[in-house]
Amino acid sequence: MPTAGNYYCATANPFAAQPPLAGEAACDILVIGGGFTGLSAALAAAERGARVVLLEAQTIGFGASGRNGGQLIPGLRWTARELVARFGLERARAVHSLAMGAVDRVKSRIAHHHIACDLAAGHFEAAHKPAHFAAMRDEVDLLERKFGRTGLELVAPADVGRFVATDAYHGGVHDRYGGHFHPLNYVLGLAGAAIGAGAALHEGSRVTALAPDGAKVRATTAAGTVAADQAILAADAWTGELVPALGRYTVPLMNYVVATAPLGAEAGRILPANTAVADSRSVLNYFRLSADGRLIFGGGERYRAASPSDISAFVRSHIVRLFPQLAATPIDFGWGGTVSVTMNRLPQIGRRGNILFAHGFSGHGALLTTLVGELLAEAAAGPSPRFDLLASLPHRLFPGGKLMARPLATLGLLYYAMKDRL
Repeated sequence: MPTAGNYYCATANPFAAQPPLAGEAACDILVIGGGFTGLSAALAAAERGARVVLLEAQTIGFGASGRNGGQLIPGLRWTARELVARFGLERARAVHSLAMGAVDRVKSRIAHHHIACDLAAGHFEAAHKPAHFAAMRDEVDLLERKFGRTGLELVAPADVGRFVATDAYHGGVHDRYGGHFHPLNYVLGLAGAAIGAGAALHEGSRVTALAPDGAKVRATTAAGTVAADQAILAADAWTGELVPALGRYTVPLMNYVVATAPLGAEAGRILPANTAVADSRSVLNYFRLSADGRLIFGGGERYRAASPSDISAFVRSHIVRLFPQLAATPIDFGWGGTVSVTMNRLPQIGRRGNILFAHGFSGHGALLTTLVGELLAEAAAGPSPRFDLLASLPHRLFPGGKLMARPLATLGLLYYAMKDRL
């Protein structure tokens, strides 16, 4: 089970444990990491006829894929304006269109493989400040005029109550292509589909070394080895343990989520449209309803690995600022996990020799990871202009080297957290 107190574990669909790797194995594609990205890659590669072995250090969905808020947010962390300013209109459109394709890929996987994961439609981005709403208005206008984007509704401050019952927000944007789901059940569904397609999955198989071996790449675990033509590294926050040079492009943040007791009729009053909600703060609050009427709420970040002594109390303070009526509502589950963040909050995707990789989804990966996993499998099979487009996104190392990168990143993040309060 990913984490004691994790609501998703308590409501997970049945899934048979997969045996640890034992002895020597050989395959076409080795996948390291049993989350959204790795399982999407394994499934897509197996569907192409490749011999696939997937190694997961813990259990399927143990990492962020089994702990996140379940928010399906279309697009990238960069706005359309930022994309145009950096790339020009034509390339910006191409990047945005490719990222938007992730919506269809997730929904198609759920439908095709009959994955029971409580999929619900709609995402609302709430303006934390009046200036944020003005920026949203400009963004929607640009997306509709220059990118051909549909499905967006600018929601005036007076109409926020259609989506969330609080006076803390100053308008927002409703995206009908967004949504929310039970993330652990989705990743377990991908795992079942990958097994059905012929992939061999091994839990409890931490990779301790990953290195070239002639024309192949070899992974070593405590109990075995795998020789593969190519490897796909989909370990996100743990990428640096196997390829230290890649680890310098991300820093880990600890994020915490709770699930209240079922709210009964109050659930429909708080979130009348049953959409997922995330606000425009730098350290954002994000929340939604579960299928059984609980409020699943993530709020606040911590910049050191140690968890709060009381996760429920840590997150409750953020809930009460928005919904004071829930001050005495029991919190039944509280859990945490690591988010891997890049300097520019865009995922880093690429290839080093016969190792392909993707990491640094920066809290925006519940949709993108399925698409990216499929693109990794596509690139492993041959030329992939779509993979190349995402791999061309710019990235910089975090300054400070191995010892100082995280403290320096923390200072920067604390600065933006302070701006949220001003």
